[in-house]
Amino acid sequence: MTISNTTDHILLKKEGRVATIVFNRPEVLNAMNEETFRQFRDALDDINNSEVDVVVLCGNGKGFSSGGDLKSMLSNTDESAFSPIMDLISELVIKLYTLPKIVISAIHGPAAGIGLSLALASDYVLAHESGVLAMNFIGIGLIPDGGAHYFLEKRIGESKAKQLIWDGQKLNATNALELGLIDEVISGDFEQEIKNRVNGILQKPVSAMIQTKKIYNENNLDKLTKVLAAEKNGQGLMRKTTDHKEGVQAFLQKRKPEFIGK
Repeated sequence: MTISNTTDHILLKKEGRVATIVFNRPEVLNAMNEETFRQFRDALDDINNSEVDVVVLCGNGKGFSSGGDLKSMLSNTDESAFSPIMDLISELVIKLYTLPKIVISAIHGPAAGIGLSLALASDYVLAHESGVLAMNFIGIGLIPDGGAHYFLEKRIGESKAKQLIWDGQKLNATNALELGLIDEVISGDFEQEIKNRVNGILQKPVSAMIQTKKIYNENNLDKLTKVLAAEKNGQGLMRKTTDHKEGVQAFLQKRKPEFIGK
């Protein structure tokens, strides 16, 4: 998707029973910072009380989202800001997961880090053949957040989830489908194909679909909430490690990090 320049980090478009949420920082491959999370949360609140039945998440420009805005993180040396941001992310993830709508993540290009975490919180994860997916926190000595531990285990099981997190490898759309990480690979006109999938859902008894979603949400919410709390605690610990500091320096210096396991 391509949209003209705007200062909004998140664009919300509603047409009848369909809403589209667009991550809109194409100059940084839709990397997410605190303002992005706030605007995303507000968009979900707007949709929650609307007549919308289907929500599409997508990215403006060349990709879905490259993950957290590392440069923004590094420029903020105020440690007291960490806890509120993690709480904001947890709030956002719970709102997205429990949204009483059918949510589709439409991935093209990169979907990495917390961008991928948020994509996995949706009901359908569809990727264009150009999609590249990575849970790449390990590269800077951190752990996944945004509920990634929960969503990965649900989709691919604990063993494969651990290996994917630890390897931090990039998966093309076909590899991701084979692993069970996504639901479908789409070639050709991506926007038109997503519209076709949306129209197919709108022809179904969506209220019954959403009732099923609510049952699963109620059954799983306690575990997701516990995982988010554990991720916040674990991420706080990892931010103090020598390996994280080395990972950040290697990133800034554009070199391979030399980790020591400390």
